[in-house]
Amino acid sequence: MNAYVERFVQAIEHECLDKFIVFGQEHLDHVCGEYVQHYHLERPHQAMGNGMLVAASEPTTGTGEVLSRERLGGVLRHYYRSAA
Repeated sequence: MNAYVERFVQAIEHECLDKFIVFGQEHLDHVCGEYVQHYHLERPHQAMGNGMLVAASEPTTGTGEVLSRERLGGVLRHYYRSAA
């Protein structure tokens, strides 16, 4: 289990915390909370065939317009298709 935790900590540091100057505990909680939401709901994971950890509510295929969801001022982005 330690290897999984170490990989998560490395991911949150590299993808998120290295890009911010954190001003206090509440700010750190907000930044980490947004990253955890992104990690579970939007970020692709290679071990799951580049799928999400939680099933996506947006359609993944189709001909709809490509939309983007941004978190933390655009540091974290998720692209998906709108329903056609």
